[in-house]
Amino acid sequence: MSEILKPSLNWLLVFVPVAVWFKHSWPESHTTIFICACLAVLPLAGWLGRATEHIALHTGEGIGGLLNATFGNAAELIIALIALQKGMFDVVKASLTGSIIGNVLLVMGASMLVGGLKYPTQNFNAVGARSQATMLILALIALIVPAGFHYLGGAEALLREGDLSLEIAIVLLVCYALSLFFSLRTHHHLFKGSGDVEAQHGVAWSMTKALAVLAGATALIAWMSEILVGAVEQTAHSLGMTSVFVGVIVVAIIGNAAEHSTAILMARDNRMDLSLGIAIGSSIQIALFVAPLLVVVSYFIAPRPMDLVFTPAEVMAAVIAVVISAQIASDGESNWFEGVQLLAVYVILGIAFYFLPESVASHK
Repeated sequence: MSEILKPSLNWLLVFVPVAVWFKHSWPESHTTIFICACLAVLPLAGWLGRATEHIALHTGEGIGGLLNATFGNAAELIIALIALQKGMFDVVKASLTGSIIGNVLLVMGASMLVGGLKYPTQNFNAVGARSQATMLILALIALIVPAGFHYLGGAEALLREGDLSLEIAIVLLVCYALSLFFSLRTHHHLFKGSGDVEAQHGVAWSMTKALAVLAGATALIAWMSEILVGAVEQTAHSLGMTSVFVGVIVVAIIGNAAEHSTAILMARDNRMDLSLGIAIGSSIQIALFVAPLLVVVSYFIAPRPMDLVFTPAEVMAAVIAVVISAQIASDGESNWFEGVQLLAVYVILGIAFYFLPESVASHK
C-alpha cells in the first residue's frame, strides 16, 4: 500500500528545476527559493528511502539494516552537513532537536491517531519498544551532560567543552554500533515487523537500478539542501520567525517527510511494531549517529568544531518528548487518544519555539 501511495509526491519533482531557476534568476527571492527547495526535497527523500530498501533486499538482513541505518536520515544529514560547512550551528542543532521531538511526538502521534481511528486498540512488542526508549534516554544524557557542563562549569570548563563533546560523540557512535549488533544479530527477534518483504516493497529492483536511484537522489538532495540552507536565515527573518524555529519545525519535518509517511501508513495497516520502529528508531539514529557524526566531521569541514552543547530550550523539549513517548510506548498497546496526546505536546513545543526570542534560542 505504501509503495502505491508514495509516488503521488512525484509531481513535486518539478520544484527541482524551479528552485534552481529562482536561485539563479531571482536570488533575492529568499522565501520563494526556500519553499521551492523544501518541496523539492520531499519526493527526493522518498526515492532515496525506497532505493535503500531495495538495496537491502539484495544484501541480506545485516548489511541491509546497516544501510537503512546509514541512509534512513540521509536527507537531514545532508542538510545538516551543508549548514555545518557554512558555520550555521544554530540551524544544525535546531534541526537535530526538531528531528528527535518530531519523530517521537509528531510521527508516533500521527501513527497512533491514524491507526487508532481504524482499530480500537493496536498492540506491539513492549520489550522492543522499552529497549528503544532506553536508547533514547541515553541520548538525553548525551544532551544534558554537555549543556550542564557549559552552563554550570564556569569559565575554565568552557575551554574544555570541545574535547568533552568530541569524546562523548565517540562514545555515542560506539554505542550506536553496538545497538545495531544487538537489534540485527543477537536480539533481532525483538525488532521484527510484521508482513512479508514483497508486500512491503513490491517487486524488487535490480541492484543497478537501486544504486542509480540512490546516487541520483543523494546528489539532487545535496543540491537542493545547499539552496535551502542558503535561504533559511533570510526566509526566517522575512516571515518573522527565528532561524531556530525554522530548524526545529520546518527543516526537521522536511528532512523526515519520507519516514513520516511510511510510519503512518504502516500504522494504518495495523503494523505498529514497524511503525514505532521507524519513529523511535529514527530519533535514535539522529541522537546517537547523526549528531556525534556531525561533531567528528566538523573538525574537517566547518569553520570551527561543533560541540554538543544544546540550549536549555532544546534540552527541555527533548526531555519532555522522550519522557512522554516512553511512557506511552511502555505498555505494548496504543489507541487514537494517545496519538492525540503526543500531537498536543508537539504543538505546545512548536508554539513555545515560535515565541522564543532569538537571543534565548540562539547558541551564541
